[in-house]
Amino acid sequence: MECQWKPDEQGLQQILQLLKESQSPDTSTQRSVQQKLEQLNQYPDFNNYLIFVLTKLKTEDEATRSLSGLILKNNVKAHYQNFPNGVSDFIKNECLQNIGDSSPLIRATVGILITTIASKGELQNWPELLPKLCLQLDSEDYNTCEGAFGALQKICEDSAEILDSDMLDRPLNVMIPKFLQFFKHSSPKIRSHAIACVNQFIISRTQALMLHIDPFIEEVVSLFSDEEPEVRKNVCRALVMLLEVRLDRLLPHMHNIIEYMLQRTQNQDENVALEACEFWLTLAEQPVCKEVLIGHEFFFFFFCHRLTPVLVNGMKYSEIDIILLKGDVEEDEAIPDNEQDIRPRFHRSRTVAQQHEGGDSIEEDDDLDDDETISDWNLRKCSAAALDVLANVFRDDLLLHILPLLKELLFHPEWLIKESGILVLGAIAEGCMQGMIPYLPELIPHLVQCLSDKKALVRSITCWTLSRYTHWVVSQPPDIYLKPLMTELLKRILDSNKRVQEAACSAFATLEEEACTELVPYLAYILDTLVFAFGKYQHKNLLILYDAIGTLADSVGHHLNKPEYIQMLMPPLIQKWNQLKDEDKDLFHLLECLSSVATALQSGFLPYCEPVYQRCVNLVQKTLAQTVVRSHTITHTHTPSSLCNTTQPEFYEASDKDFMIVALDLLSGLAEGLGGNIEQLVARSNILTLMYQCMQDKMPEVRQSSFALLGDLTKACFRHVKPCIANLMPILGTNLNPELISVCNNATWAIGEISIQMGSEMQPYVPMVLQQLVEIINRPNTPKTLLENTAITIGRLGYVCPQEVAPMLQQFIRPWCTSLRNIRDNEEKDSAFRGICTMITVNPGGVVQVRHVILTDSVSWESLQDDYGCMLHTQNQVGDENWRHFSDQFPLPLKERLAAFYGV
Repeated sequence: MECQWKPDEQGLQQILQLLKESQSPDTSTQRSVQQKLEQLNQYPDFNNYLIFVLTKLKTEDEATRSLSGLILKNNVKAHYQNFPNGVSDFIKNECLQNIGDSSPLIRATVGILITTIASKGELQNWPELLPKLCLQLDSEDYNTCEGAFGALQKICEDSAEILDSDMLDRPLNVMIPKFLQFFKHSSPKIRSHAIACVNQFIISRTQALMLHIDPFIEEVVSLFSDEEPEVRKNVCRALVMLLEVRLDRLLPHMHNIIEYMLQRTQNQDENVALEACEFWLTLAEQPVCKEVLIGHEFFFFFFCHRLTPVLVNGMKYSEIDIILLKGDVEEDEAIPDNEQDIRPRFHRSRTVAQQHEGGDSIEEDDDLDDDETISDWNLRKCSAAALDVLANVFRDDLLLHILPLLKELLFHPEWLIKESGILVLGAIAEGCMQGMIPYLPELIPHLVQCLSDKKALVRSITCWTLSRYTHWVVSQPPDIYLKPLMTELLKRILDSNKRVQEAACSAFATLEEEACTELVPYLAYILDTLVFAFGKYQHKNLLILYDAIGTLADSVGHHLNKPEYIQMLMPPLIQKWNQLKDEDKDLFHLLECLSSVATALQSGFLPYCEPVYQRCVNLVQKTLAQTVVRSHTITHTHTPSSLCNTTQPEFYEASDKDFMIVALDLLSGLAEGLGGNIEQLVARSNILTLMYQCMQDKMPEVRQSSFALLGDLTKACFRHVKPCIANLMPILGTNLNPELISVCNNATWAIGEISIQMGSEMQPYVPMVLQQLVEIINRPNTPKTLLENTAITIGRLGYVCPQEVAPMLQQFIRPWCTSLRNIRDNEEKDSAFRGICTMITVNPGGVVQVRHVILTDSVSWESLQDDYGCMLHTQNQVGDENWRHFSDQFPLPLKERLAAFYGV
């Protein structure tokens, strides 16, 4: 029998020596040991030696035995399928025999080894495992019971799905009732294991648990008096997950649950407090939260009166937070950054959107993560997030209970308390904005003063909180609020503390987005500060500075195109551009920045465009070459017409293509900013060949950016694009899939731009796209940006090919009108509207049933008031009798506008 395998003594001693040497701090020794271990993996029974050391050599030190088990675990993960049957059977048997080792470390290591084997698909091939472990739970030996529970907990964590499948004959039907029996075990460790095991099956609504949901909740509630921190953590986790899946079953116990969670949120053990705090965040996010709480007067009073102070108290920095943040260090600008602290940042591919009346409304996620240097989720962040969500639920009802606290906190002499008050003010900004407005004339100047506080942590949180109120600031007289805020934020951008620099840069970017052209009078001062920061910032904040400059360019647009501004801004950017190699990740941020700058500067970017353009083309080409999977010759030609002869497209791996995506977006920015001036650059490059390949990439973000580039090149230099249209249009047609919103949006927009340039020659391509576009515009819950671009493209197709599009007029005219109601009047809207008028002349019956919708929207377009002929033609085409029936149903304001604008 394999279980009687015995090691060779000499071989055993060699392995023990290696295990001890591997614990040496010397890297060369570790490297040598690693090589020897890899060589030993060639011997089939090497893994027998490892399990033997773990389970049999009880006189060896625990660290060596455990290390042997962890090496074996790694071998199982990498090579288990190659283990001979005798070896795998020996390992399994030894694990089950030694799950109750007297050492907690060895028990845990054996448990890890068991679950690793199980996760390799071995639960089916190890039928005795689960029954044996469940049987060992009943052992009178504590070590055996605890070891078996530890292994079962890991299996439940790693193999939850298969445990609930017919493949194993649904063992959870036996296991879950078994686990519930141990909720009252005398050992806190066992109780904790039991709850943790069951918790794995709450979110998935596992049937075996749902059948016992009421006994489970009763058992959880019975543990409210348990004082063991691990038990408390698992109880809190259970209740948080139950909120999401069985709130109905919690309601009878809600009074006790709320009281319990309130106490645990104030627990001295911050890990317990954090688990409890998640309860409030999760409850506030439930759609029925407000109805449930307002329907129970106690709950509502509790939320607004008792919970608020607890959450506010949790928003103070703990001692450990301050240590981790180096909160006692005020000046650190000269200390180089630790490269490991610089988080990877992901590019958001270019999406073409229409401009709206009253400004853009593109929603961004508001980030409550004000402590970016503490990567872990903590009580402070959770409390702030919970208060933020609660403020959005209860709004001014919550504000009534927060205002007295804020008055005390914001003006407190102790900086730690004052800082938490400023965080509270930022957390409630979105939900309580309307109620806060009467207090902001006093609070905003106070916060601006706090930007000069002697404590860096106060200055940094003030930057963040002010960024949450910039929308209000921009709506007020600029000299009273905007100018003082801008001035102080610019000073903080040059702060001597890196954390404050970061917060100020981010806050200023938010201010730029809100203020837009309101900043134009101050551009020289702003640019002077941002450029000075180039020479001051360490690595991490330099990347944030790029973002602030790019956002400024997006916000002020062509106002940046002045010689004095260009001379200030471009030299440091180009210097960085020349310093960075193609493989440098910092280039990624600089490309994003330059994309915005090039679009804003327009012709002002001409002196810098050629090297920037060529490098972007090279980046795209290099990335494509690096990610080719199938061997295929790339034809490097400089004539766009070669696209028409391109053969089977490339196939690429979905590898890291961020550089290519950002390069495509910068090329789009160049085309948009330079217009016709980009023509010679396009003529001398193979960009259209590369773009064609990118349009067929498997990665949606690559296609999204390539369609944006196609649309911009179509506007800037169509004569180079036109010979390739026959190849490009089928690809655009296949990407009109609204499941990939941004890809579909950019493909739709590009089709509209191509239509205007092609004119009647667009006719052969209309059948490739029209049906999909009509389906998109009629699709429920379609995002606004996609609806708007779809409406414009349908209108443009109808403008150039009315005979082909007009027969479908009745299928899209109503959503077409409502989609374009709030877009600013521009060339795209104008051509789309003229397209509708042209289609009405071809198919007047297509709009009679729509009644006043089309005219309600068309007369709202101020710049189209001169289109008198189109309006009269519409009246003539539908006929006098139909027109009277049509117009009799118009509301009086519409009749008055029609009479004033068109005389009809």
